[in-house]
Amino acid sequence: MSTDAVSAALVPFETHMLDVDGGHRVYVERVGRPEGIPAIFLHGGPGSGCHAPHRELFDPNRYCATLFDQRGAGRSTPWLELKTNTTEHLTADIERIRELFGYERMLLVGGSWGSTLALAYAQRHPERVAGIIMRAIFLGTPREVEWAFIDGPRTFRPELYAQFLAWLPERERADPLSSYYKRLLDPEPQIHVPAAWAWHHYERALSELQPQRTTLPADIRTTGKPPPTAIMEAHYLSHDCFLGPDQLIADAGRLAGIPGVIIQSRYDLLCPPVSAQRLHEAWPGSKLTFIEPAGHAMSEPGVKAAMIAAIERIGREE
Repeated sequence: MSTDAVSAALVPFETHMLDVDGGHRVYVERVGRPEGIPAIFLHGGPGSGCHAPHRELFDPNRYCATLFDQRGAGRSTPWLELKTNTTEHLTADIERIRELFGYERMLLVGGSWGSTLALAYAQRHPERVAGIIMRAIFLGTPREVEWAFIDGPRTFRPELYAQFLAWLPERERADPLSSYYKRLLDPEPQIHVPAAWAWHHYERALSELQPQRTTLPADIRTTGKPPPTAIMEAHYLSHDCFLGPDQLIADAGRLAGIPGVIIQSRYDLLCPPVSAQRLHEAWPGSKLTFIEPAGHAMSEPGVKAAMIAAIERIGREE
């Protein structure tokens, strides 16, 4: 199939605005073959939404890929709504989508927060999961959050961490995560907009092995719409991702018999390899592949190609 033909095949053949509880409407699209192997893509963040490159993970001749913007994200409405927006609500939305299209079982694909959500759904509905392909494992624990935003940057990018800390008033620096969460969740735009942009630039620099910028910009934006991921992350992270203590490892035995491929970048500062190793050891039959050298983002060298290869491999076994 030519490049143009593949691009055309990855245009959604069906879209929905799915009414769920709490006044949320969730944007859902499907690409590929309607009768193809069912797969669902779970985006990261939380809050980042789905984008065209995510469709490219799936062979349109073999898969019927479903992508959706999680509550409050992307094209879902109301935008950035945090009420009735928890991990349990999102896993219930996945189940609603499965029922909408009549999938008996489906492949779950995601990365970072998408891996968290895939695990949470699979552990609740293992009989509905044909396989899981994940990158950049995040288990939703406070220790991982502390590493991603405090200990990791302080160790490997101390100049960036110093700027992240210095952006806060001195009285707020003793507990920077709580201070940022408070600002990001403040209803006043003059408070949450600049905090969201500072957080956005900080996290972006940490997501690549060789980022173009390793410092915060001098002119942090203070007006207009905020980058949504920062605010949605503050909501989830300040509530321990609405999960019990180490829940996804404690319940990993429920994944037994589900084919699983874990793709982990060796130098991922935000989701370091230790979480992938823990999951692999707790998940009977899972396969763990390290990509090196690479950082957190799906755009890092070798990451997307490894995901595509794993999806194709599991598809051949269906």
